Amino acid sequence: MTDRYAAYERLKFDTPGDRILRITMDAPGRLNAADETMHDELGRIWKDVEADPDVSVAILCGAGKAFSAGGDFDMIDEMIDSFEVRARVWKEARDLVYNVINCSKPIVSAMQGPAVGAGLVAGLLADISIAAKDARIIDGHTRLGVAAGDHAAIVWPLLCGMAKAKYYLLLCEPISGEEAERIGLVSLCVEADELQDKAVEVAGKLARGAPSAIRFTKYALNNWLRMMGPTFDTSLALEFLGFTGPEAQEGLASLREKRPPNFDPKSTL
Repeated sequence: MTDRYAAYERLKFDTPGDRILRITMDAPGRLNAADETMHDELGRIWKDVEADPDVSVAILCGAGKAFSAGGDFDMIDEMIDSFEVRARVWKEARDLVYNVINCSKPIVSAMQGPAVGAGLVAGLLADISIAAKDARIIDGHTRLGVAAGDHAAIVWPLLCGMAKAKYYLLLCEPISGEEAERIGLVSLCVEADELQDKAVEVAGKLARGAPSAIRFTKYALNNWLRMMGPTFDTSLALEFLGFTGPEAQEGLASLREKRPPNFDPKSTL
């Protein structure tokens, strides 16, 4: 493993195959929830993958039985209270999406258990997304009281259609791995005990393929996502505007207290 990965704290690395880098989100006891350290690292890692001459393919997975449990409550609290924190996290969220899209090397995701938040961003933007049957994919933004920013507007309608995207993003309904494959949200669905082997198998095929041809194809296909850049930028700005309002405060409080939220039904919008 090269020194370029030594400074990462929440991401762990190994090489399960020739020219394959496996990136494991690891936050013990927290179901790999993205705290401020992991949130930053998930945005930066793709530039290091891009620059590493010994890596042809990256795999993203989560430690243990979870992929990623979503945003850290303490970080969300700081975002509500501080403009400086909101500005920093906004930039990280923007970089995460664009760095995954612009990384020339193919990315494979292997999602099991809860798949929420910043981890889900990279998981669904990956070039080949593989979900275990027990995966529980949730975009919980509106439950928190903010707009579905992150990756949702840039890719969900393209993957599963506008009708399904609106249903799941407006209602925050959970999606199993099997249902995600059925509606086209992920590339493949496999049994949980087959997930890592399948991800390595797919990554191995990509690593043995024609590198320039694969990277050119990814670049061209991702122009569909780049065309949606202004839509993504708008959704992200509206999400972070929401962190300044009362709905985010009530959403976070209700999640911490494990109760239904009591949002004010009146809105000036």
